[in-house]
Amino acid sequence: MFENREGQKVPQVVFRTRRDHEWVDVSSDEVFKGRTVVVFALPGAFTPTCSSTHVPRYNQLAPVLQAHGVDEIVCVSVNDAFVMNEWQTAQQADNITFLPDGNGDFTRGMGMLVEKNDLGFGNRSWRYSMLVRDGVIEKMFIEPDVPGDPFEVSDADTMLRYIAPDAVIPPSVTVFSRPGCPYCAEAKSMLDEAGIAYEEMVLNRDYSEATLRAVSGEATVPQVFVNGVRIGGSEHLAQWLNESSDQAA
Repeated sequence: MFENREGQKVPQVVFRTRRDHEWVDVSSDEVFKGRTVVVFALPGAFTPTCSSTHVPRYNQLAPVLQAHGVDEIVCVSVNDAFVMNEWQTAQQADNITFLPDGNGDFTRGMGMLVEKNDLGFGNRSWRYSMLVRDGVIEKMFIEPDVPGDPFEVSDADTMLRYIAPDAVIPPSVTVFSRPGCPYCAEAKSMLDEAGIAYEEMVLNRDYSEATLRAVSGEATVPQVFVNGVRIGGSEHLAQWLNESSDQAA
């Protein structure tokens, strides 16, 4: 079993980071002292669960967490600075700070360093998350000590529910578009004006017409999806936004 370290201080280490082609040492105090920080730690950059779910959801919910008093969201992994920087770029996770723990000093100090020799990983971090206030761990969510790589409690939604149980979670929105489409531009403008973040998928860059037909049953764009539900084109989006506004009122 992994030790729950709530009420204890975070380990005092130095993170070796790279910024603008220069080495920059960042101490634990610089990250945590006098601040409220959410940390989530994971086994490795570019690995499936970490890339498909763990990082993207924290990046998406970062503005909500920050609106409820969190100063910074930090991802820690036992990887070097070059790998972590490339991973952040690939993930387009600009709302998160990626801290490389290449030697495992922070992870070891947290009691979360585990052997992943069976995968050829060497020593890596167990998956967990925590809320740290002024360097003291207030809350930890540690994945169960079972074989494999469980992912049940260290997710962003669990952390948000702890920090702000009544927080309104923003919808997950995707816009299928094509270059030069005026109706696509109109749909994106409406979402921007409503303050709703969205992911844009561009025809022949991110998807094909066959994919659009398979997903939406339509060949026209835009096609807007919200929380897994197809809303439709720009006219349908306008109607959905009006109805959502009426419900909020």
